[in-house]
Amino acid sequence: MYVPDNDLKNRPAYMFIHGGGFAGGSKQQAQIKNLAKYYTSRGWVFISIDYRLKNNNGTVPQLWENYSTKVPKDKVSQFLSIYPAIRDAKAALRYIVANAHTYSINTNYITVGGGSAGAITAITLGISNQEDFRDEIDTSQDPTLASTNLEQSYQIRTIIDLWGSKIALNALEEILGYHRFDTNDPSLFIAHGTEDTVVPYSNAEELKSIYKTNGVPFAYYALEGKKHGAWDATVNNKKLEELAFDFIVQQQNLIVK
Repeated sequence: MYVPDNDLKNRPAYMFIHGGGFAGGSKQQAQIKNLAKYYTSRGWVFISIDYRLKNNNGTVPQLWENYSTKVPKDKVSQFLSIYPAIRDAKAALRYIVANAHTYSINTNYITVGGGSAGAITAITLGISNQEDFRDEIDTSQDPTLASTNLEQSYQIRTIIDLWGSKIALNALEEILGYHRFDTNDPSLFIAHGTEDTVVPYSNAEELKSIYKTNGVPFAYYALEGKKHGAWDATVNNKKLEELAFDFIVQQQNLIVK
């Protein structure tokens, strides 16, 4: 939790989720610390979270276990790690909202973002229903749920997608049999390298198409010639954090002093 050094009230908040293929990574990543400095210097509360990774043995519902038979064998453990990771991220967001008064956060101005696996998670948080990745299991199956503010609701205003995809939503929609994207979704910032071979660039194009069809505001930056994790990318001499900040301010009608 990074809190600005001032006494301002009604602060906007940005929860960021690290990448690492759901198998590694850390909330202490250098690029994330730089983001924290950038946003807190502008009066925001910035929260970088960890979550259970592939070897942490998070509880997975039977429906996800059943669906994993459709996944290539060498990808099953990674696929099954997605559910507890997203559930943990949702729990973190519920905690932030439940304790917003402590950090002078205005819960009407919440942004969630991430890079790679973190972007996959952020997209899922913004698009899925609040009961998704929450109600599929109960406290008898996983006692850790009892301390995760299960009744707390939240509203995400903007999603920041850095080289992510909607792979988790694809699985959710196929398991449940209906789509989650609609015209009430949060605004979306997309930045993706055109030469990305880890999370192919086509994933960004797919998200762009969905948002365009639904008429939901989005910003789209094709990072020409960039591969996965293009933290150093610039567009018209602006860094990604500047572009994302400008988009958030515009979409949330914030006043910058």
